Amino acid sequence: MPIVYKTRKTIEKEQAREITRKIITENLEELLDAQIKNAIGIRHLMMRDAATGKLRRVGSDINDAELTKAQIDAALKTGDAFWIYTKDPSVQAFTDLMNRSLDKPAQQVSVKGSDTGPIVIRWEDTLEARLHSGRERVRQLRHDNAATETDAE
Repeated sequence: MPIVYKTRKTIEKEQAREITRKIITENLEELLDAQIKNAIGIRHLMMRDAATGKLRRVGSDINDAELTKAQIDAALKTGDAFWIYTKDPSVQAFTDLMNRSLDKPAQQVSVKGSDTGPIVIRWEDTLEARLHSGRERVRQLRHDNAATETDAE
């Protein structure tokens, strides 16, 4: 078995890749949620305050997820709330998610010959060429042997 040698740079790169993989795996659910939200678009639930008439963002209490969920549910039940998109949906994020989860679709390949004409395929069987070459050598040896026997008589 051959001895495998890795340079220091290769080892450092592998270690960095492993650290990155670990951090991403630990935060995978949150990262996926963020990527999905990016594909959908960044949106905020807004509601007009009855007392002031001003628009206010609903569910902006980031520290308490349950409170945020309750605020959003209550606002949606009133019928006066609406979503405002502050960032359009990202086709690139959607495509990336689809390619990673359902496999990347096969890309079409077009193959054309010279000057976009037909493709010309020549089959050269090396075994056939070797057999032909061997037969020629045998034929030449037989011819040479026949000539030697004629000279010997």
